Amino acid sequence: MQLDEKILSTILSDFEQEKFGPKQLLIEEGKIARKFYYIEKGVTRGWLNNDGKEITFQFMFEGAFISSWESLFYSLPSLYNIETIEPVTVYSASLEDFKQKMERNPYIKDFYYNNLQQRLLKYQKLFISRIKDTPEERYNQLFEQSPEIIRRIPQHYIASYLGITSVSLSRIRSRR
Repeated sequence: MQLDEKILSTILSDFEQEKFGPKQLLIEEGKIARKFYYIEKGVTRGWLNNDGKEITFQFMFEGAFISSWESLFYSLPSLYNIETIEPVTVYSASLEDFKQKMERNPYIKDFYYNNLQQRLLKYQKLFISRIKDTPEERYNQLFEQSPEIIRRIPQHYIASYLGITSVSLSRIRSRR
């Protein structure tokens, strides 16, 4: 067992295991998040409602910590939803419980901050890609860098994530 696996096992030992079916909300837009989750099995998506249209902005797979961070940390209404795409098994905890655990074990704090840094870098790349790349370039990057998304995520969610229609995505895919 690697050090990270040992730390993860320690973190999750006090968490509650929960199971959800597909299309269930873990976090709801407009409500305050009370827990954060570690995905053991399954896939979720982050999305928000923009004048009745769903805008997907992230997919989270096994091994990810997820929540509406601004809501959880600052007790603000969540700006988005986190929904399961397929059956999901997660471990959940309140922020207070996790903070106590981090104070007792510095390795857990290091593990957590390393995870956050990796997430920040991923968001930065996504943000820059949205500004400078065409939808076709974004799809090609997704295909090369995240083939799991192409394999496991329904096409209409991928199209929303890329900021295009399903028809446009079909055209891009046919040119590949």
